[in-house]
Amino acid sequence: MSEHVFFYGTLMTPFNRPGRQRVESRLIFAGRGRIRAALFDLGIYPAAVPADDDSIVLGEVYTLSDPVPVLAALDELEGFRPNEPDRSLYQRVLTDVTLEDGRVQKAWVYFYNAPLGRAQRIESGDYLVHLNARQ
Repeated sequence: MSEHVFFYGTLMTPFNRPGRQRVESRLIFAGRGRIRAALFDLGIYPAAVPADDDSIVLGEVYTLSDPVPVLAALDELEGFRPNEPDRSLYQRVLTDVTLEDGRVQKAWVYFYNAPLGRAQRIESGDYLVHLNARQ
């Protein structure tokens, strides 16, 4: 089991969400990174979906000091049902993350698993930059 997770949306540091606070003591910041995916704005949070092109999503990588309970808490928060992945809002997928120094690290990423509807594409792949541009 991977001991890393990649956050690209409202679980990143600046948001200070209650769900993240539940696992904060078991997260060790490992650096910023990027994944191959496309990012969309769903209004109250973003959605990343795997992409076959050169699209990237930027975010934060964390080492999990106690992976099993942290992933269980994150699964609940993200609406991922390990026994029913196709019926989950997000799916947890082990994915290559490229760190700022060029190293590639396997990490769990929550990819959106529902229709995107008219969600706006976030071309920069950076949710924080996108939010600042909206203001």
